[in-house]
Amino acid sequence: MALDVRKNEPTDTLAGLDALELAGATARPSPLTRVWSAAWPMLAAIGIALLFWQAVVWSGWKDPWVLPGPTETLPIFFDQITSGSFWAAVGLTMQRALVGFAVSVAIGVLVGALVSRFMVLRRAFGSLITGLQTMPSIAWFPLAILLFQLSEKAILFVVVLGAAPSIANGLIAGVDYTPPILLRAGKVMGLRGINLYRHLIMPASLPSFVAGLKQGWAFAWRSLMAGELLVIIGDTTSLGVLLSHARELNNTADMISYMIVILVIGIVIDQLFGVVDRAIRTRWGLD
Repeated sequence: MALDVRKNEPTDTLAGLDALELAGATARPSPLTRVWSAAWPMLAAIGIALLFWQAVVWSGWKDPWVLPGPTETLPIFFDQITSGSFWAAVGLTMQRALVGFAVSVAIGVLVGALVSRFMVLRRAFGSLITGLQTMPSIAWFPLAILLFQLSEKAILFVVVLGAAPSIANGLIAGVDYTPPILLRAGKVMGLRGINLYRHLIMPASLPSFVAGLKQGWAFAWRSLMAGELLVIIGDTTSLGVLLSHARELNNTADMISYMIVILVIGIVIDQLFGVVDRAIRTRWGLD
């Protein structure tokens, strides 16, 4: 009696697909390999930047006291990062940045949720939010100084106005691109009001919202640096104050050192946002 092998076809097909998937899989790289693969492009970029900087100095475009090279600047930079007063200035700047960004997130989420939920508010304030996002933050400082004088509130005011619109627009864009089928499925399951936002819309709009947070941080950081250069409060010392003092004394090496610190902080924060973005992409199966 002949055996009918057709009944095993689905199982054989699945086994073949599993084998194909396993055949394409590669061994998981070691932690050291992953660290090196992430670090070498940045190290290469730093090396290229230093070489370009040194080449400009060798070209004689500016006098060495105006534009010192890496060999003159980097030793001063390493001396500064071992100073306690320097880290106190960094701490004050980061405190202002975190407070301003936290307030911006709270306001941006509230405004973005309301505008994306109510069409009347969208028509009334949608273009205004975009206009605020494109407005240079430094243009707000004359008004901020008139309203709050030379105070922490003046800096916070400009930081929030610089960051909150980007965060709000990120949330609005995420809500706009939520698939309608998900909204219908959520309503069928009984999700309404806050629960609909909490359990469906917010998770669906998370990638765009994180992009808005990242852009909002960039605007907040730039606004803060402009504020610390323009608004010097009493005898407080921050990165902006150190940068301003170095410029007034024509101490270019110190000034470039502070600029390097500002750049490094921006890169570190960007990497943190990158970690969050990669986690979301992994969770969604995009990586």
